[in-house]
Amino acid sequence: QVQLVESGGGLVQPGGSLRLSCAASGSIRSTYFMGWYRQAPGKQRDFIASITSGGSIIYADSVKGRFTISRDNAKITVYLQMYSLKPEDTAVYYCSARTTIETYWGQGTQVTVSS
Repeated sequence: QVQLVESGGGLVQPGGSLRLSCAASGSIRSTYFMGWYRQAPGKQRDFIASITSGGSIIYADSVKGRFTISRDNAKITVYLQMYSLKPEDTAVYYCSARTTIETYWGQGTQVTVSS
């Protein structure tokens, strides 16, 4: 069992920046993948970015060039640095971690971009 806790969400103005963190605990030895997803009200949960233990990174087109994902492999913590935030980035942001047999999710953290 893996537990994930997101933090760093909040209210920010358009054009601002925010850094999210996701800390993993529990049976994390086999965790090899961590990623970020987001879900706006009335919409599906969408993939944002992911990173493997080897450092391979993938970004969704909607955030490419504005968001940066990184991972602390020793502590199994993933970060999402967000720049040039737009109102359409407003959503609940979720952290995900994968082992060879199971996928885990955090509770989410709210990000609101508004003037």
